[in-house]
Amino acid sequence: MGVPVYDWDITTSAKPDRVTELFEKVAPTGLKYGTVTVLLKDGDYEVTTFRRDEEYSDGRHPDSVSFTSDIKEDLARRDFTINAIAYDPLNDEIIDPFGGRADIKGKKIKAVGKALERFKEDGLRALRACRFSAKLGFEIDKGTLGAVPKTLDVFKKVAPERVRDEVKKMMDAQKPSAGIECMRRSGLLKIVMPELLDGIGVEQPKPYHAYDVYYHSIYSCDHAPRELPMVRLAALFHDIAKPSTKKGDTFYGHDSESAKTAEKIMKRLRFSNDDIEEATNLIRNHMFNYTSEWTDSAVRRFMNRVGLENIEDLFMLRIADMRAMEREANCGFLKELRGRIDKVIEGQNALSLSQLKVNGKDVMKALGIGPGPKVGKVLKALLEKVLDDPKLNRKHKLLELAGKMQKKSKIRSARSKTKSKALIK
Repeated sequence: MGVPVYDWDITTSAKPDRVTELFEKVAPTGLKYGTVTVLLKDGDYEVTTFRRDEEYSDGRHPDSVSFTSDIKEDLARRDFTINAIAYDPLNDEIIDPFGGRADIKGKKIKAVGKALERFKEDGLRALRACRFSAKLGFEIDKGTLGAVPKTLDVFKKVAPERVRDEVKKMMDAQKPSAGIECMRRSGLLKIVMPELLDGIGVEQPKPYHAYDVYYHSIYSCDHAPRELPMVRLAALFHDIAKPSTKKGDTFYGHDSESAKTAEKIMKRLRFSNDDIEEATNLIRNHMFNYTSEWTDSAVRRFMNRVGLENIEDLFMLRIADMRAMEREANCGFLKELRGRIDKVIEGQNALSLSQLKVNGKDVMKALGIGPGPKVGKVLKALLEKVLDDPKLNRKHKLLELAGKMQKKSKIRSARSKTKSKALIK
C-alpha cells in the first residue's frame, strides 16, 4: 500500500526451544502460544512458531495450539485476507494463499475462509473489521459483514478493555464515522454504545442543523483533530443526551447531561480517570456562548471553569461541532475570546487555588482553625473574590478578607441560633 510499516510479525517453523538456542538473550513471553521475544541491541522482537489454533471457548484466545511446519496453515488462522500475507526474506517470496493482495487492490476487508468461523473464534474480530474499514477506507465484504450479527454473543465475551482499545484506535481513522456506521449496521453499536442510537431520527432546528442528533455526532467526530482522541470522543458524545432533554426545539441542559452519559459509557469501557475527566470536561463546557459583552471577570471565570490547559481543545470541539452542522464555521468569536484570554495570561491573573498568594496553612494560622473542609471553603471563596478583582491577590488583603468572612459567618450563626430559640419559645 506504500504505507510505512512500524510493526512486523515474525513467524518461523523453528519451535520456541530452538529459537531460544539460536539467540543469546530470549524471553519466554508467550510459550503457551509458541511465542518468545528475542532481545537484540536494536530492539525486542516477538517470534512465533507456525501454529494451528484449536477451540476458542472464551471467544478470544485459543484453548490450545499445535505447531506446524506449513506457513499456509499458520496464515489460515488469521482474521482477514489482508492480514494473512507473509514475506520470506531469504527467498524474496510473498506468500498469499487467500488473495490478500487482490483484496488490498480492491479495497476490501474479507475474512480468511468462513467468516462465521473466524468471528466465533475471536469476538473482537468483528469490531476490528469495522476499525480496519474506517482506518483504511476499505469496504467490508458482504459475506464478512453479514456474519457479524450471527456472532454477537461471542463478541459480548470480549473484555471491555479490548473493546476500548479498538474504539481508541478507531478515533485515529480519517473518518471514524465510517467505523461507527459499520458498528451500527452490524449490531455492534447496540452493545458497545447503545446511547448513540437514541439520536437516530431526533431532528434539530433548521437551518442551523443539517442532520439528526446521531449523524451530527458522528460527523462532529470526523471534524475533530485526528491527533486528539479525547477531543474526538468528546465530539462523538457532546450531544448524546439531546434525545432525553428534548422539549420542542430546545435541549435544555443537554451539555451537563451528555457529560454524565459520556462518563457512564467511558467507565463501562474502562477508560482511565484522566481520559474520562478530559472528555467530560469538554462536553460539559461546549455550549459556552461568548459575546463581546463578557466582562473581564466572566472571561477569568470561564478560564477557571474549563482549565487553561483545556481551552484550545474546547475550541477544537466547538469548531468540529459547527462544521458538522454543514454551515460555515464562523470562528471570529473564538479568535476574539482567545485574544482576551491571552491578555489575562499576560496579566498573570490568578485562575486557580494554586495561584492564590495564600495557602491552607496561612488561612488556618490567620483564623485560628485546624485542618478540615472549612479551609477549602475559605480558599474557594477567596478565589471567587480574586476572579472578580485580580488586584486582591495579595497575601495581606486575602487574609484580611478571610477574617471578614469568618466574622460574618459567626454573626449569621449567632442570628440563626437566636431565631431558633425564639421559634422554640
